[in-house]
Amino acid sequence: MASMAAQAAVNRDTTDAVIVDVVRTPSGRGKPGGALSDIHPADLLAGVLVELLRRNDLDPALVDDVIGGCVTQSGEQAGNITRTAVLSAGFPESVPAVTVDRQCGSSQQAAAFAAQGVRAGAYDIVIACGVESMSRAPLGSNVGGASLGGALLAQRYPDGLVNQGVAAELIAQQWGIERDALDAFAARSHQRAATAVASGAFENELIPVPTPDSGSVTADETIRPSTSPEALAALSPSFRTDRLAERFPHLDWRITPGNSSPLTDGASAALIMSAAAAERLGLRPRARFHSFAVAGSDPLLMLTGILPATRKLLDRSGVRIDEIDAYEVNEAFAPIPLLWLREFDADPARLNPRGGAIALGHALGSSGTRLLGTLVNELEATGGRYGLQTMCEGGGTANATLIEILR
Repeated sequence: MASMAAQAAVNRDTTDAVIVDVVRTPSGRGKPGGALSDIHPADLLAGVLVELLRRNDLDPALVDDVIGGCVTQSGEQAGNITRTAVLSAGFPESVPAVTVDRQCGSSQQAAAFAAQGVRAGAYDIVIACGVESMSRAPLGSNVGGASLGGALLAQRYPDGLVNQGVAAELIAQQWGIERDALDAFAARSHQRAATAVASGAFENELIPVPTPDSGSVTADETIRPSTSPEALAALSPSFRTDRLAERFPHLDWRITPGNSSPLTDGASAALIMSAAAAERLGLRPRARFHSFAVAGSDPLLMLTGILPATRKLLDRSGVRIDEIDAYEVNEAFAPIPLLWLREFDADPARLNPRGGAIALGHALGSSGTRLLGTLVNELEATGGRYGLQTMCEGGGTANATLIEILR
């Protein structure tokens, strides 16, 4: 174990990429009539950018770049929505912006790019962020019925690939994760999120969102405190079709709306800079980026990439799983965190302790920085040191990030 003096030296390293602040909107149901559905996604993202600067009394002209995540980059989310949001937020026109797509991990990748840029000396101050309005830019609307692969992909995968819901079914079946375990985990997600709300645990990360009717959205719309395993057990499977049932006759179809993350609207943003810049500006670094990993996996199972990504992260960091105080493993579907928990023999109490995406929503492009903020706040509140975040992604990739709290 590093000595106290050595640890203090690490904490003062001016080449560190540090997290100064993270904010997010509440989660709105991603369908017409949802709490955030009347707000243009560029305005949704602009709101968190404005609040991030206001909370830290930061001149936007000092920001070297804004890196945003968004998955469905069509319609209102097309044309580099991060740049549109930066302009909408009133930043100087000299501040650049870029939008990345690593599917569900888009803003986690944005944060990694931001931190790596700081470490490399390319940035002093950068914002990583993300947005998704699934009510206004529905999932898959950017595809428009087109095939995502041509003859070469068909040669490699002649039976064809599947959507993420079917991938979750295949994982649950292959690893023997039964329906009752999935529903119990989903209910736990809602219960933990409801407990976090009641304790005020989200207050430091949530910002109110003004609505066009002069109202304000101040709380997550997706949490259902009364959810129980018994109620979830009554729900029908979401992804079974006659064609898929013929292709996968061994599946008993366990994935339902209740043990999946809901369609969600939301935005989030993290202020990242060098430790030297934070010191110069008189800002307190809350955490530093310790290590990163990204991995690919079988694109049919698709969602298992969190396993090689986590192994790579642990190998690179030299930190053991039992030394990590909290894990944020995105709950796209309940089998994913349960598989991760089993594979790493990790402590269930440390997994998504404030609830996960099944309760808090999965606004695709925003989820990475949303999880980052929740993780930072959880570690600060509990006195933890290390936090791990990992997220499965469409197409068979995954990100993993290790942060360390600074005190």
